[in-house]
Amino acid sequence: MSCRCALLAWALLGLLRLGAAQETEAPACCIPIVPRNEWKALASECAQRLSLPLRYVVVSHTAGSSCDTPASCQQQARNVQHYHMKTQGWCDVGYNFLIGEDGLVYEGRGWNFMGAHSGHLWNPMSIGISFMGNYMDRVPAPQAIRAAQGLLACGVAQGALRSNYVLKGHRDVQRTLSPGDQLYNLIQNWPHYRSP
Repeated sequence: MSCRCALLAWALLGLLRLGAAQETEAPACCIPIVPRNEWKALASECAQRLSLPLRYVVVSHTAGSSCDTPASCQQQARNVQHYHMKTQGWCDVGYNFLIGEDGLVYEGRGWNFMGAHSGHLWNPMSIGISFMGNYMDRVPAPQAIRAAQGLLACGVAQGALRSNYVLKGHRDVQRTLSPGDQLYNLIQNWPHYRSP
């Protein structure tokens, strides 16, 4: 199955499951991840590799515009990358993965390269996933939540995350409002979340 067909199948599956009860753990099989070339990412200049499997995952939000279609989420991923590289001077988008409200996961630095999402202490020992949008006053769409949970299950299945990984909110590891009040309240109910 081509990558484009796999993405379409995942999007259709997400639409069909909108009314289904939310699962506490995502399935162990890996979900499709929108590769960098598909969202037209700039070439990465990053070289620092992570030592897998990792024990920590840090969840944040971009605090910018949300997106709910593949086209708008690809544009938003490019916007975030442009800000990180051209304004902040980083080697790439800061996150390992970005989550769109279209129900898709967008590859940032991926599983193997250290992100720039949570400071010098946490970046070398964690994967950073960021929901595209601002979640101070609302939670992400159900399909975005399922995409994030599927990504975490995939990380365990691929050996990128320890099976007993610990999930943290961005505000647990740095002084910030991220991942937003509503998303932060939500992730505290996920099985791997541990308070500071």
